[in-house]
Amino acid sequence: MVETNYWFEKAEYDQRLARVQLQLVEKGYDALLAFMPESVTWLTGFFTRAYSSFQFAIIPASGEPTVICRDVEAYYLDSTCIYADRVMWSDSDDKTTVAVQAIRSRLGHSPRLAVEMGAWPLSVARFHGIQAGLPAALMMDESQLVTRMRFIKSAAEINYQRRAARAAEAGMTAAINAAQPGVSEREMAAEICRAMIRAGSDLPGPGVMSSGERAYHLHGGYSDRVLARGDIVQIETTPNVRHYHARFMRPIRVAQASEEDLWAVEKLIAIQDAALAEVRPGVAAAVPDSVYREGILAAGLRETYTNKTFYSVGLLLAPSGGEPLEAAPGCSWHFSPGMTFHTYVLARGFGMSETIAITHDGYERLTQFTRQLFIS
Repeated sequence: MVETNYWFEKAEYDQRLARVQLQLVEKGYDALLAFMPESVTWLTGFFTRAYSSFQFAIIPASGEPTVICRDVEAYYLDSTCIYADRVMWSDSDDKTTVAVQAIRSRLGHSPRLAVEMGAWPLSVARFHGIQAGLPAALMMDESQLVTRMRFIKSAAEINYQRRAARAAEAGMTAAINAAQPGVSEREMAAEICRAMIRAGSDLPGPGVMSSGERAYHLHGGYSDRVLARGDIVQIETTPNVRHYHARFMRPIRVAQASEEDLWAVEKLIAIQDAALAEVRPGVAAAVPDSVYREGILAAGLRETYTNKTFYSVGLLLAPSGGEPLEAAPGCSWHFSPGMTFHTYVLARGFGMSETIAITHDGYERLTQFTRQLFIS
């Protein structure tokens, strides 16, 4: 007997399904073809670490979903998927033919289909193959239909992110303790990963990590470089629980720091405090975004500031690094309860960031680590 490992109660999956089906009915679709791994997992529960193989879900406008996946994933399908209907392909099968037959058998030869055409696993060749196998079908791009719904997290989802935040804090503690002269970035990364895994993270990370010259350039990864006295270490810990993410940055100087360093970090903290003071339901994201940008430029910390300042995080499966809801000049969306964001500010190689959840009257800081310049 397979031991089940459902991430949420069935009622939560049923509520998600009902929301999607309501949209399908209102838009006149017979079904959604969900190709994004996050969409499949969010709607059906099905998760396997081999999600990069060809798999998708048929979400009908009424009734239960069908999952199409590789036959070797049967155990994980049985243990994680809330719904029973499935079609399995084996490595000797023509996967496109299997997909077309699954769609025809459940929806007929001429369905009106919403399709996640922007999903990275759906290649142009695969889409054209499915389209050729269903010449009478109408296929329309609805890549954002499920994604937009995922912007608002349930209490259970945010609880996973709180747990991930505790793992992030364990990783940052390990980073600060390990950042000593003579220690390599690789050794430091190993300590961070060990701490986060032991604290509950499902993946090791460590996230953005670099020192020396590379600390001034975002998205560095660890190398064999050995830390030297006075180095900046740019570090972001990025753990997850059930693949729900929380992350944050803190600035580190190795063994020594200047008064100018301390001033710069204090300014970053003050700018972030001023920006976050504007965050609450109904407020336009452009408001705190402007506070960040204007604060950085007014303080003379940078000559230009082009980074986004908020981006949504939640259920993320690599290569996805964030959800497509971001604050940058020209954004027009507003904060709503249940949204969760990584919000960050960067200058002079120093990064300060938090993961926050929007509440009914403000926000909750999910990452609660001390904010300062750490001198290891």
